[in-house]
Amino acid sequence: MPYQPQVMGRRYMIVAGHYLAAEAGLKILEAGGNAIDAGVAAGIALGVLHSDQVQFSGVAPMLIYHKASHQVFAVAGLGAWPRAVEPRRFEQEFGGHIPLGILRTVVPAAPHAWIAVLARFGTLGFGEVAASAIRYAREGFAVHPVMAEFITRYRDNYAKWPANAAIWLKDSQPPKVGDLLVQSDLAAVLQYMADEERAAAGRGREAGLKAACDAFYLGDIAARMLAHQKANGGLLSAEDLAAHTTPIEAPIKRRFRDCEVYSCGPWCQGPVLLQMLALLEGIDLAALGHNSTAYIHTIAEAMKLSFADRERFYGDPRFVDVPLERLLSAAYAAQRRRLIDPARAWPAMPPAGDIAGHGGVSFAAHANERETAVPADTSYCCAIDRHGNVVSITPSDVSFESPAVPGLGFCPSARGAQSFALAGHASSVAPGKRPRLTPNPALVLKPGEFALPFGAPGGDHQPQGMLQVLLNHLVFGMPIQEAIEAPRFSTHSHPNSFEPHDSHPGRLTVEERIPAATMQALAGLGHKVEPLPAISMGVAGVCAISADLASGLLAGGADPRRCGRAMGF
Repeated sequence: MPYQPQVMGRRYMIVAGHYLAAEAGLKILEAGGNAIDAGVAAGIALGVLHSDQVQFSGVAPMLIYHKASHQVFAVAGLGAWPRAVEPRRFEQEFGGHIPLGILRTVVPAAPHAWIAVLARFGTLGFGEVAASAIRYAREGFAVHPVMAEFITRYRDNYAKWPANAAIWLKDSQPPKVGDLLVQSDLAAVLQYMADEERAAAGRGREAGLKAACDAFYLGDIAARMLAHQKANGGLLSAEDLAAHTTPIEAPIKRRFRDCEVYSCGPWCQGPVLLQMLALLEGIDLAALGHNSTAYIHTIAEAMKLSFADRERFYGDPRFVDVPLERLLSAAYAAQRRRLIDPARAWPAMPPAGDIAGHGGVSFAAHANERETAVPADTSYCCAIDRHGNVVSITPSDVSFESPAVPGLGFCPSARGAQSFALAGHASSVAPGKRPRLTPNPALVLKPGEFALPFGAPGGDHQPQGMLQVLLNHLVFGMPIQEAIEAPRFSTHSHPNSFEPHDSHPGRLTVEERIPAATMQALAGLGHKVEPLPAISMGVAGVCAISADLASGLLAGGADPRRCGRAMGF
């Protein structure tokens, strides 16, 4: 029996990382809005309901399939380092690290991204799609177990800043499951943007959306944000905010089992999923047997090889020439596949590929023997509407890495934690450069036959969990809810994408539903196997919609490892 029922529908479907966010999106679909409207509504709601892991002022990368044009678009909802940043400062003053706090701030991107996709692909206004989020923030909601665990884990960080403690702690203690969390200041910010939109609505929908966006980036919200930055040693400037845009661009894609698998560009880790698929397409996975010793070993080694290339080559393509064509080619995959030894695991992260003209340095992997931390970021939502539009979104940014702005109720994006204070690294710090983002929404399409938007929270575990779910569904034929719930594993040999970029060479964490004999056999191959609970947050929290476009049947899948829900009709 599944942990959660398989939710099915024939008109529309939404899946989100919290049940109230799914409800927010469902209301939009029921009112006639399209998938983009619903996805934005759910995404903004997650900035309230998962405000430990998703900030309204954070990031929001997206993939959108626009049915009318039959095109897929990638939305780079990610901000850049302030113009005033001095990369050498992190080396000289902080020992090659980017310290916890306000210096991690990059330009907030999500508000602009939400409004940009509403303007281009949506049908509703900001105030309409933000209505549920405003209510959840103003009236409060019952703290769920995932939020309670994350705030408890990072209690000391929250306590560092009075504004954060005032929102997310209760009498200096983490909230308990079921406590009411009210975020009045955030509700006021969202309401102010909606009011500005309404005041300009007489000049048309586009003018109203622009007014809502300007309220954040040019108006009173910006002024308060910038005053806080100036008073606390931050680097963000009015010029940084005013210059921010949301690129809507061509996605990256690769074919797998007669489908096109899409990701965002190498400004995020998205293409690493495509590299993993390229490595595995030359292997008969079904013959190995699902979650057998040989299967887990092969998948884990493919992950290690792909992460080695991510570490060496991925970065903001406006600054770095990322050799994606080569990385995703069949010839390169065949070359790298030969490094998978069926009888022995790589003891650490393998070397990156040797690609002529593309050098660079990798971060020196250093072990951290602390217990494995719960991946500390992100949520996810996806939607399909009655017209066939599809959206896949991975909103993110935590509230325990930098100070919240008093009176605004949010922390400007602290995604600088995913850059590297290392000269020559593909994702090194530079003015105007974007960090290499972990959130990476994905989308599988076979026109007229099949669509699968999917994604997950979980930092570096995101593509690992997403890969396993995709293989469960497409290779082993599991229904999407079963594919999500099946036991998973994760490798930790690569440098973590988050500061302090620690690694755990050879570590392979495995949910204990995988038999002990399999774990022992994996250890015999050289993996440092560590068991996880049967249902663990430590292997990402995948959500997806599997759409049979020929029959019209929609199946929504939500991961019981977190608190996601699917809703449809």
